[in-house]
Amino acid sequence: MAKHFALAGLTLIAGLVALDAGAQSTGPNYNGTNASFVTTAVPFLRITPDARAGGMGDAGIAVSPDANAQYWNVGKIPFSEKNYGVSATYTPWLKDLVPDIFLAYISGFAKFGKDNEQAISASMRYFSLGNINYTSNTGDPNGTGMPREYSFDVGYSRKLSEYLSTGLSLRYIHSAIASGVSYLPGTDYKPGNAFSADLGVYYTKKKELTDSKSNTISLGAVASNLGSKISYNSSRKDFIPMNLGLGAAYTSQFDQYNKITAALDINKLLVPALNNSDSQVAIVQGIFSSFKGGDQIKKLDISLGLEYWYQDQFAVRAGYFYEDKSNGDRQFITCGLGVRYNVFEINAAYIVPQGTGITRNPLSNTVRFSLIFAFDKIEKATSSDAPAAEGTSPAPVPVENKN
Repeated sequence: MAKHFALAGLTLIAGLVALDAGAQSTGPNYNGTNASFVTTAVPFLRITPDARAGGMGDAGIAVSPDANAQYWNVGKIPFSEKNYGVSATYTPWLKDLVPDIFLAYISGFAKFGKDNEQAISASMRYFSLGNINYTSNTGDPNGTGMPREYSFDVGYSRKLSEYLSTGLSLRYIHSAIASGVSYLPGTDYKPGNAFSADLGVYYTKKKELTDSKSNTISLGAVASNLGSKISYNSSRKDFIPMNLGLGAAYTSQFDQYNKITAALDINKLLVPALNNSDSQVAIVQGIFSSFKGGDQIKKLDISLGLEYWYQDQFAVRAGYFYEDKSNGDRQFITCGLGVRYNVFEINAAYIVPQGTGITRNPLSNTVRFSLIFAFDKIEKATSSDAPAAEGTSPAPVPVENKN
């Protein structure tokens, strides 16, 4: 069954990325040799919607799973310590410039099966660009609107062994970036729609040293947003942010009170640097072309993160994100805090302001919050409403473990 699932996942993704396999390149430089930056449509799909990883330099592929694993690596959900989880995050965007642009994210999962070795999951992202007054090329008013984008995905994951799991997510994407504009005669703008998939793999192994000491190593790999292009008119199709990510995390439990995790993520967009005339490059061809031309090391985004927990109740985080100057020049330091009590956890992340102009991160000087609700299934007490027989004690009612 496990092998059949893995094969089915690979087959589905292969089918999705081949939707435009028949398209032909219309320009001579589809491999990006004469282009400098890689750009995609719907970039909101790569905005980190998780304050925990946001405080760790955006490292989340291989860290311990929670309700936000649907975004980072759907394959790691079966290794969650809890059977159910829900998370919600609100992220202001360009807060220093405008007050009404934001990203909202909600996700959740539920484990099932004989040994809870399987899980279903879902999430929704909503990106609002606020209220905009449009103008024509001559500066005349051309309507008002509220551009918005959103995506919805569902996933399935399962353990393949004691240490290995995998998962698949299918996603629908909708982008209405010119909602409310008064279109000029002859234009055929329409909201864009696309479908994509994520495939994730997760490996984790814990070594018990003593009753209170242990070391855990975790590895993860995820191919995300593999799917169709998106189009806003009849003459052009654009790539969505297809991405390959690799992650590693190492956790050391010093004693029953203290543990620390070090995490490293490496990400690469599977999109070629295209000229405006090269929008008809086939998807599969574009993926392979993303590995051509220039120094490939400079095309990697690197995330480094640290997380310290005290009694699994209080967390302190720090991280660093690096992107080469030739690939966008995003570089920033992050920090974060977390508090967990019973089934509730709240995380906060902050990006230290750095850079100026176009090199300054849109999240600089912004605090993000994530609320997580995680719990195990509570068994119903048998005959709970009936009085206990004489000489017997009422059946105990299980309660949620606070740790």
